[in-house]
Amino acid sequence: MKGILLAGGYGTRLYPSTVSVVKQLLPIYDKPMIYYPLSLLMQAGIREILLITTPEALPAFQRLFRDGEDLGISLSYAVQKEPAGIAEALLIGADFIGEDSVCLALGDNLFYGEDLPARLRDAMHENEGATVFLTSVENPADFGICTWDEKGNLQKIEEKPNAPRSSFAVTGLYLYNADVVRIARTICPSARGELEITDVNNEYIRRGLLKTIFLRADDRWFDMGTPDALLETAFFVKALSKKGIFVGSPEAVAWQNGWITKDRLDARLGEKKGSAYGGYILGLAGNKE
Repeated sequence: MKGILLAGGYGTRLYPSTVSVVKQLLPIYDKPMIYYPLSLLMQAGIREILLITTPEALPAFQRLFRDGEDLGISLSYAVQKEPAGIAEALLIGADFIGEDSVCLALGDNLFYGEDLPARLRDAMHENEGATVFLTSVENPADFGICTWDEKGNLQKIEEKPNAPRSSFAVTGLYLYNADVVRIARTICPSARGELEITDVNNEYIRRGLLKTIFLRADDRWFDMGTPDALLETAFFVKALSKKGIFVGSPEAVAWQNGWITKDRLDARLGEKKGSAYGGYILGLAGNKE
């Protein structure tokens, strides 16, 4: 399975912080936001990843990750000229996807759960059509919300409904088979002028091929699109780090997966070994200075 990271958009809810930098490069405690969804894809064993971003932000991501070799992955890039919906990422990445299945992750989402990467790997292997991850939210009118019929069958997903019929939102992590590009090509822009990922998911529902997985009570999901959400997520990451639990480190994942050598890790960190983040990574490798 291949991976796509969508890291575009205007970040208007975070103005003025996003005037000079794309949202997904803003720091969340001790590392850029994009590190968190990238690490999850890597933890699930995905090594071929396409990062889609704005023309202005592309050079910054390339400086940060280059071709991914330092992380033991193959990382390529594509541009989304204007924010035209999540589903547009599937069209931009059509050649990259080819006839493979794909995991699409939003660059402003953080997922945490002790065995969540293992459950994601299992879902990848079992996925026959599409799989979405759900969680209950307090503000369902802001998300794509699932509705079920009286028999408990998934009926449809409503995008930002005025009168939500449930509180279960689709999070920013999606698994699709190779049909997803063909499906994405058939949908039309919504009233707000975007290609909605909800329309793609509803087509899988119509075909009887969409599976839902509910996040567990001890899992955490953050949609980091507002100042309050940024702060809440940063405090969460800090609290974990004080307990010795470090999340969102692609270097750590690459090392633990055996994808890179100690020399490669040293080269990746370079002069940044003296930082708190660098010290943690080198400590993992038994090379703390």
